[in-house]
Amino acid sequence: MIENGKNPAVSVIVPAYGVTQYIGEALDSVLAQTWTDYEIIVVNDGCRDTPALERVLQPYLGRIIYLKQENGGPSSARNTGIRASRAPFVALLDGDDAWEPDFLEVQMGIFKSDPSIDLLYSNAIMFGDTPFAGRLGMDFSPSEGEVTFESLVSFKCMVLMSVTARKEALVRAGWFDENLRRSEDFDLWLRVVKTGGRIQYHRRPLTRYRQRNTGLSADGFAMRQGALAVMEKAERTLDLTPAERKTVQEAKVRFQADADYFSGWQALRKGDTREALRALEAANRYYRGPRLAVFLLVLKTVPSLAAAGAKFFNRGG
Repeated sequence: MIENGKNPAVSVIVPAYGVTQYIGEALDSVLAQTWTDYEIIVVNDGCRDTPALERVLQPYLGRIIYLKQENGGPSSARNTGIRASRAPFVALLDGDDAWEPDFLEVQMGIFKSDPSIDLLYSNAIMFGDTPFAGRLGMDFSPSEGEVTFESLVSFKCMVLMSVTARKEALVRAGWFDENLRRSEDFDLWLRVVKTGGRIQYHRRPLTRYRQRNTGLSADGFAMRQGALAVMEKAERTLDLTPAERKTVQEAKVRFQADADYFSGWQALRKGDTREALRALEAANRYYRGPRLAVFLLVLKTVPSLAAAGAKFFNRGG
């Protein structure tokens, strides 16, 4: 960890909201890094259990920069940390995730070997409240080929959240959008590439990505709604080529179908078969899945059997 007032090479930004029980693990993973030229900035984003959070943070206060603000969401917290940073590079770490000990060493080594890179992400290991614990993030969020606007929108390349980036590239792109509470990272990555930034990735699993039922990414419907909002914003605000605009329009249809699918499932769990039928029929106009079509037929004709058969609910079947 950097000392003696010298500006560090990397500023590690850790937002804190709803992560009190996990943030110690996140900070320990930073303090265990083999690359030591960094500073840690923890941003308390109006945490509802601030006294408990500060008790957890007490042993770390000599080794972190601790900032407090009213709740503004993840974009606001990250922007606050980036603005306070002294380094030319920032590394984003969610307070419930963690890094492998050589995360920064590998990331910074790749930046040194290829100065054209503006933002870099690695693979991740999933853990926590998930049956997929131990699996790799890129098994579910693949990255293939060059990272472009179109590959991001079509999900051929999906940037995993724990990134390392040149601070100037994030500033040039316009920071995180503080009006977005979900998919704010997706929105920024699109603007990074549209402002000339180069995003690169590698497959070494250097991040541990926690899955938990209470995280912002746990609500599938809201996440798809967030992605839809990002697409609509891109159409309004970015100078898109015809090919990019077409990709955005196709993505909007896909995200709406995904949102309908999750909405239908939520309605079914609440016992609202009418809303479930409406949403799932809308989703299946896009999916055209034979298994879902059979389920919809059962839902229409014998609703009482639908809940019992919900384990076969599979949009792609």
